[in-house]
Amino acid sequence: MSAADQHSLNEYLLNKYGSFIQPMDEYNQALLADVHPLDWINPTPSECYDLVVIGAGTAGLVIAAGAAGLGLGLKVALIEKNLMGGDCLNVGCVPSKCIIRSARAVSDILNGDSLGINIKDIDVDFAAVMQRMRRVRASISHHDSVKRFRNLGIDVFLGAAKFVDQKSIEVNGVRLHFKKAAIATGARAARPEVKGLAAAGYLTNETVFNLTDRPQGFAVIGGGPIGCELAQAFHRLGCEVTLIHKNNHLLDREDADAAEIVQTSLIKDGVNLVLGATLEKVEMEDHNKVIYYLQNGETKKLSVDQILVGVGRSPNVEGLNLDVAGVKYDQGGVIVNDYLQTSNPYIYAAGDICSNFKFTHAADAAARIVIKNTLFSPFGLGRSKVSNLIMPWVTFTDPEIAHVGMYASESRAKGIETDEIKIPFTSVDRAIFDGETEGFVKILHQKGSDRILGGTIVARHAGEMIGEISLAIVAKQGLNTLSSVIHSYPTQADAIKKAADAYRKTLLTPRTQSLLKLLSKFS
Repeated sequence: MSAADQHSLNEYLLNKYGSFIQPMDEYNQALLADVHPLDWINPTPSECYDLVVIGAGTAGLVIAAGAAGLGLGLKVALIEKNLMGGDCLNVGCVPSKCIIRSARAVSDILNGDSLGINIKDIDVDFAAVMQRMRRVRASISHHDSVKRFRNLGIDVFLGAAKFVDQKSIEVNGVRLHFKKAAIATGARAARPEVKGLAAAGYLTNETVFNLTDRPQGFAVIGGGPIGCELAQAFHRLGCEVTLIHKNNHLLDREDADAAEIVQTSLIKDGVNLVLGATLEKVEMEDHNKVIYYLQNGETKKLSVDQILVGVGRSPNVEGLNLDVAGVKYDQGGVIVNDYLQTSNPYIYAAGDICSNFKFTHAADAAARIVIKNTLFSPFGLGRSKVSNLIMPWVTFTDPEIAHVGMYASESRAKGIETDEIKIPFTSVDRAIFDGETEGFVKILHQKGSDRILGGTIVARHAGEMIGEISLAIVAKQGLNTLSSVIHSYPTQADAIKKAADAYRKTLLTPRTQSLLKLLSKFS
């Protein structure tokens, strides 16, 4: 390709995808070649599709691939107006966890003195960190590529979709008729209404990974999972980060003890926390963005290079013409029943467009329910309910917070009496060896029973550990079973067995203890 052709291609790509994908280096061009190739020609549609899926994020991809892979000869269409792979691949899990991994390496080096390793100087090459992220993202994009899904026998249509009636969809002026449809258009970063913010410009998860130069002053608005993860990561990568949150504590929806540990960790890292603050306005002064906020009745200001907004998600319902399809929706997204069926019985929904659990694994699980309920239930094979899902989640700060099941407040609301077992990592040998004692395993169980209702773990790799508790809940195995499971020593996961053993000890009543002492005299 000549220099002139390359320049023209770059301009075209920037105009079309500039808000999502920058810079147009070899890695992002490779990404686009997979997830939205410029030379793609939509296929001639079939007379009628067994299933049409709108949106090629995690939920849409799983639904389409699952339906096509059943070996039933089903005609399946998949429509995507932006990038195959959706948020997770392009602007979510994949790029964020790449950045977090680099940031964690920085922290390990800077805190090496506690392990007897002294490194005085460290140079974080911000551009190289971001380039690595782009390289890794491009290297796995083939899993979500147009080519792969075409090879699965799916008709892939690139373009904006809209319903034209209750059983047909239009994309790029072409009508697709369907027997069943699934809406999986996801959600986007919410745009807060703050005077001057839009004019000054700001980043969201959809644009922050386009950075190539390190911002010096970096404000993060929102103390939820995304805000905390990226505030910590970018601070470790050399930015001076201020995290502004409307409430008096970060991660308000998490276990209070867990959130306290993460908040302390951010403070220890050097992140400046501004809590209990209300944004008033943003102005430009000498090329800087100046944030005015109200805290404790006093207006204060902060001057930064960049602002990252992470204050929730808004469902992508615009332009779908849902009213024509008879699909009800509100500000939370498409309204579904427990079977993920919309008000139009032929149309289902899955993923961020209709779920309070806005996680990739939640979208995957919901997609599997849609496959079963749209394709199998008509043959009397039963329907699956989303309310039956046991949903774990992880906040990927350092340390991580992982949770599954109920909190104590939820169990009380259901009239269930509970007890709680908490094992601090100060009593776990491997955590002591690792210098990672600021964490715990907490298991909630039904009072008078070993039935596990929920669990919270705070640890460096809590996300890798929570699966054991999730499995126990799903398999209806209690603390007695966990106590009988041999855990390798030394591991931090041994804290889970310690929690189970702690429950077993509560079964030793004074009478039982007296009997055992008596029997021991005759042994």
